[in-house]
Amino acid sequence: MATSGGKRREEGSDNSDDELTPLANEIYGGSTRTVQETKGWDVFREFPPKQDSVSMETQKWLECTVRFMKVLAYLITFIVVLGSGVIAKGTVLFMTSQLRKDRRLAYCNRNLGRDKQFLVSLPDEERIAWMWAVLASFAIPEIGTLIRSVRICFFKSSKRPSFTQFVVVFIAESLHTIGMALLFFVILPELDVVKGAMITNCLCIVPAILGLLSRNSRDNKRFMKVIVDMVAIAAQVTGFIVWPLSEDKPVLWLIPIASLCISLGWWENYVTRQSPIGIIKSLGRLKDELNASRYYTYRFMSIWKMVLFMVCILFSIWMEGDEPSMFFNMFNTGFGPHNIVVEEVQITLGGTIIPDLANVTLTGDWVEVAAGYKSALYVMCIQIFAAYFCYIFGKFACKILIQGFSYAFPINLVIPLVVNLLIAACGIRKGDTCFFHGTVPDYLFFESPPVFTLSDFITRQMAWVWLLWLLSQTWITIHIWTPKAERLASTEKLFVIPMYNGLLIDQSMALNRKRDDQKDVKTEDLAEIEKEKGDEYYETISVHTDNTGSSPKTVKSSDQITRIYACATMWHETKDEVMEFLKSILRLDEDQCARRVAQKYLRVVDPDYYEFETHIFLDDAFEISDHSDDDSQVNRFVKLLVDTIDEAASEVHQTNIRIRPPKKYPAPYGGRLTWVLPGKTKMICHLKDKAKIRHRKRWSQVMYMYYLLGHRLMELPISVDRKEVMAENTYLLTLDGDIDFQPHAVRLLIDLMKKNKNLGAACGRIHPVGSGPMVWYQLFEYAIGHWLQKATEHMIGCVLCSPGCFSLFRGKALMDDNVMKKYTLRSDEARHYVQYDRGEDRWLCTLLLQRGYRVEYSAASDAYTHCPEGFSEFYNQRRRWVPSTIANIMDLLVDYKHTIKINDNISTPYIAYQMMLMGGTILGPGTIFLMLVGAFVAAFRIDNWTSFEYNLYPIMTFMFVCFTMKSEIQLLVAQILSTAYAMIMMAVIVGTALQLGEDGIGSPSAIFLIALSSSFFIAACLHPQEFWCIVPGIIYLLSIPSMYLLLILYSIINLNVVSWGTREVQTKKTKKEMEEEKKAAEEAKKTAKQKSLLGFLSGVNSNGEEGSIEFSFAGLFKCLLCTHPKGNEEKVQLLHIASTLEKLEKKLDVVERSVDPHGLNRGRKLSVGHRGSTNGDHGLNPLTEGPEDENDSDSETDTLSTSPRERRDDLINPYWIEDPELKKGEVDFLSPSELSFWKDLIDKYLYPIDANKEEQARISRDLKELRDSSVFSFFMVNALFVLIVFLLQLNKDNIHIKWPFGVKTNITYDEVTQEVLISKEYLQLEPIGLVFVFFFALILVIQFSAMLFHRFGTLSHILASTELNWFCAKKSEDLSQDALLDKNAIAIVKDLQKLNGLDDDYDNDSGSGPHNVGRRKTIHNLEKARQKKRNIGTLDVAFKKRFFNMNANEGPGTPVLNRKMTLRRETLKALETRRNSVMAERRKSQMQTLGANNEYGVTGMLNNNLGVPRHRTSTANISVKDVFAEPNGGQVNRGYETSLGDDDDTNSMRLQPRQNQVSFQRYQ
Repeated sequence: MATSGGKRREEGSDNSDDELTPLANEIYGGSTRTVQETKGWDVFREFPPKQDSVSMETQKWLECTVRFMKVLAYLITFIVVLGSGVIAKGTVLFMTSQLRKDRRLAYCNRNLGRDKQFLVSLPDEERIAWMWAVLASFAIPEIGTLIRSVRICFFKSSKRPSFTQFVVVFIAESLHTIGMALLFFVILPELDVVKGAMITNCLCIVPAILGLLSRNSRDNKRFMKVIVDMVAIAAQVTGFIVWPLSEDKPVLWLIPIASLCISLGWWENYVTRQSPIGIIKSLGRLKDELNASRYYTYRFMSIWKMVLFMVCILFSIWMEGDEPSMFFNMFNTGFGPHNIVVEEVQITLGGTIIPDLANVTLTGDWVEVAAGYKSALYVMCIQIFAAYFCYIFGKFACKILIQGFSYAFPINLVIPLVVNLLIAACGIRKGDTCFFHGTVPDYLFFESPPVFTLSDFITRQMAWVWLLWLLSQTWITIHIWTPKAERLASTEKLFVIPMYNGLLIDQSMALNRKRDDQKDVKTEDLAEIEKEKGDEYYETISVHTDNTGSSPKTVKSSDQITRIYACATMWHETKDEVMEFLKSILRLDEDQCARRVAQKYLRVVDPDYYEFETHIFLDDAFEISDHSDDDSQVNRFVKLLVDTIDEAASEVHQTNIRIRPPKKYPAPYGGRLTWVLPGKTKMICHLKDKAKIRHRKRWSQVMYMYYLLGHRLMELPISVDRKEVMAENTYLLTLDGDIDFQPHAVRLLIDLMKKNKNLGAACGRIHPVGSGPMVWYQLFEYAIGHWLQKATEHMIGCVLCSPGCFSLFRGKALMDDNVMKKYTLRSDEARHYVQYDRGEDRWLCTLLLQRGYRVEYSAASDAYTHCPEGFSEFYNQRRRWVPSTIANIMDLLVDYKHTIKINDNISTPYIAYQMMLMGGTILGPGTIFLMLVGAFVAAFRIDNWTSFEYNLYPIMTFMFVCFTMKSEIQLLVAQILSTAYAMIMMAVIVGTALQLGEDGIGSPSAIFLIALSSSFFIAACLHPQEFWCIVPGIIYLLSIPSMYLLLILYSIINLNVVSWGTREVQTKKTKKEMEEEKKAAEEAKKTAKQKSLLGFLSGVNSNGEEGSIEFSFAGLFKCLLCTHPKGNEEKVQLLHIASTLEKLEKKLDVVERSVDPHGLNRGRKLSVGHRGSTNGDHGLNPLTEGPEDENDSDSETDTLSTSPRERRDDLINPYWIEDPELKKGEVDFLSPSELSFWKDLIDKYLYPIDANKEEQARISRDLKELRDSSVFSFFMVNALFVLIVFLLQLNKDNIHIKWPFGVKTNITYDEVTQEVLISKEYLQLEPIGLVFVFFFALILVIQFSAMLFHRFGTLSHILASTELNWFCAKKSEDLSQDALLDKNAIAIVKDLQKLNGLDDDYDNDSGSGPHNVGRRKTIHNLEKARQKKRNIGTLDVAFKKRFFNMNANEGPGTPVLNRKMTLRRETLKALETRRNSVMAERRKSQMQTLGANNEYGVTGMLNNNLGVPRHRTSTANISVKDVFAEPNGGQVNRGYETSLGDDDDTNSMRLQPRQNQVSFQRYQ
């Protein structure tokens, strides 16, 4: 029973996807052993070295720094949002306090007489100034909205609204503006400031009502929420009547009208399409439609709101009995010098405090004092900046996911803090009118309340109701406490209206912050979602925040999972490069496994969850086999990959690991190797045979695009809507075979993709790795290129090239029209070879840009790649890059009008910037030539013409060499010239320094040099992680002539060379090719000899003729008479001998095969049966092979016809698949549908291009013509530029600009005339300097400014993706167990799934320090390692072993969690609780579904221990395997292999036979 149950469990278990099979052991074809026997004499160990890759080293210190910065961000953002909110609210109330007509205020008597009392009435001029201040505070955010709307409408796109949409927005915004005017110009001036501050909490009535009506039946605890909603509405309504009833002022009955109108401005945020009420549902649909037309609408609405607000001001003035024209007439007087009348009042007996200013007696004495007429301006500026800072820092908090503490909390604290501060301030001034003397003008202050303690307010002024208003506002805006937006969400995703309300900053930020209508996924919902997608390939779910609930009903949750396909193109990488690449993939595998396990076993919702699969496309993977020209074998680079993976896994997991041998597949394009990595993700290596499919990187990219996006996505039997969603969430991570990166870098690129659905591609910061001067040069070059150029492209437009070595592409974008299909275009024209095949990455990005997609750059996403270390390799690499860059940018610029029209991110200014850069590139050689001419003049004190001549010789010589000689000679000359120019540049630098010393720091050259150096230095300081990249700048400076003059010339003149130029290796040739080459060499030698003088004299006969009569003179010449062709009998005899020897060799081979059928080279048998069979009783017999090819069979059948030669089919038993160096993995075959796909794809797009000599000659001719025309154009443009500027330079005395700085003043005294002569000598800005200053300085300013903004964005991105552990954020005691576990689930799982130390092997490096050498337990460790039963090589099994042996009561030092893997007791308790709940859930599910067919005997096991299978048992007496197994009929994850084993602690493995499979086995 147990045995059969075990078999059934394997079939239905969700743990059966190879997770129980130990990857740490070699799996042999027919062996049942899973553990290698260790001999007593062979127990000594070697552990992988703990060497961190470059990405690991930089990551460690960066994490600590970033965590500290995030703590600072929490605190600083909280302080700024709270402080600026309080200041903005306080200054608004200060402004409204000055608006009441005939307001009287006690005046400080310090300067007028300490024994007297004074009061002041504000004149109309002062009131008008404060009205303008309030208007400006309202208008500034509206002007910001206008600018943003105009920018987006002109530079991007916005939809025109329908009439209904416009009318609804018009009415809502107009009423909102009228309400604002009523509140600030009518109501607040009549209230004291404390009541005024309190009343601003009563502006949420419409959102409260709409929120109540929007609740639907799917809301959790709907009944309770509706009750609270109604209480909140009632609390808001009380605000309409409290002050009007308590104050005897009829004007206060406008409060309900103002509150309703103002709150109507935030209606959008509180309606939803899911509402059960029809009108709310319609408004919800309208809201969704408004998103597309918002900026078009607000171009007009922002202007209208400002005009309407001003009209309301004029109306309020008119209602008070004044002329509205005074608002304009008194503007200059209000903001100009004017006087304030201060009147003396009679002293009241009994003290100095005036009880009521309205009843005082005027003495008739008055005095005029000068007004501080700039006060209104200062307060207005303070209010505007405070409101802006509050908004900006609040938005920053939302973007970096610190919204709860640094956004919601301070916003809700603003009014309570303002109320307390105002009560204190008013109380202080009431006690001492001179307390604020010197700080605030004595005639200005807040409208003070009658009582000055908070307790008095609560008891006597009905202010206790304010607490209800505050709580009701907090409930209505409760959504800001629990944000679900993604990292770096755009402003449109964070806020309904893009800007803010400056006068009500805190209410605006709370009510305008978008509510996330998407229901949060809770851990208890995971089971339901798993059931929903039981028919899918994927295991778990992810949280998606951008879904507004409008997805088609056919779309499933599983379709929105992030799927990453890592697609690497490899070609001739070294072992070190392959090692770095594999370690990066294994780290991603480990990260994905941790996220999958956390969701599967800890029931934790992970917003960053992703599915992952690796595809390697190895170009030119086959070579001619050693034994026959007819067979192919994998080359040394494939074997290197197979050999290196175990070493890479051992380094990543810090323990000796052997990955299971790859499964081998024959394929139409060559072959395939498939590994299952320790984290159970697949790594598939596609071996390309260039005889069957096109090679080169672009065709590999076409392969994986069509395979992953065409075959594996578009051919899924699912609805179109589901495919659409899956394509949007499918990403191709393009990699090179030498890349080194961390999982965090990929996560940052995914963040950018989630943030912007229009993003087609995103690239990271590429760091060159290597050693030597060329690498140092590239360190600085890459740094400057990324710091300045890529950051600028990102900020003002789009990145033009996302490098294929580390970039993320959105599947949906690649599948768009004119992208993937156009990318398959075959190069048939000369320019295609330049644009398409040399710069394929840039061309792909150009296609995306021309389809309207955006390409971005993330400076925080670091990747490290090997760069050329030699001069020749570097020049050849740039020979490919330079022309392709120019060609692709020119393609974009030529069609710029269409691109601007279709792409919102590319504007006319950006095109102008790119044109400037293109002009700089094309004129670069001429500019550098002129620079050298000028530098020679300055450094060597020679005239202009001589300098021109000296500089012209080496350039012309180099051009001549490039045109006439081989590449090797060109590179040698370039290297020599580069060295010479470097020395000259050093002399030039010294000469320039001396010249600067003479001219002074104010000279144009000095200013430009200081600006350039400062910008580089500041950029380096802003990139502290990469600061030392600036040090090789001196090499960059010395290399300027080489890189910007010689390299450009070399690239343009070699435009016709289409070879790759890097990583070239010699390929193995067939005997026939070798013979042809030998024959051709002999012919060439013979021809050369004949053409020589000695050959002519020797009479070499090239016609193969002989004569009947011939004579010669001492061999110097020969005379033939009666000539006729030579006979070929000798040649025929030699050919016959060679043919006979070949037949003899074949017969010997047949004899040898019959004598030794199991030989190593000849004894391969093809057998059909169960894959993984472990014994020989399956009736497997060798297949009878057919006869050999017809041309060979005749010569062999008469000798040994009983042992025919083995026939091979490349799709069944290719020769390479039996290579022992590929290890003894299984052999499998592609499905018929996939076979059909590959055949069709190759036939249509990827068939090898046959060598057509005529076509090749045409292309070669066209390339030379393109080269010649390009060189001519290039030369002429530069020659004209040089000639014009040089001639201007010669006439600089007549044509120059006087430089205003660095003027030298000469003072001379003439003794004869006794006069002092003062003369000024101005520096001249000559034409060359003019070009440099205006052109390069402009580019520098643009790039430096853009870099500053991009650094802020990068810092935000880093902070947003950094999570603080509970030690930094909160004490663990303050968090519940669930919160503790949810917050740190991924980190906990990564610790628990480590393979290192799984079997209590924590002493690998014990005593490795210098002080403990003698105390090492060497022998104990060796014996312990020898007795070890087995290693578990999958990460999730390691996790489960620790997870189910964990016991919080035993403390952190349990055998499972030893001293290097300790967890806090709180964490252990949380894990144990979660484990028990998941086990109970699984147990309940099994008991419900197993029924009568209860194969585990659950009922019996619950009562007693009878019938318990031989497994590890849990506290509930049910095995872990049983609990986590799926019930009968459950879905097995098809993305992985099915199980070959059982979770059993024995040393044997149960192998389940599979039907209809083929495996190759070698019989020893």
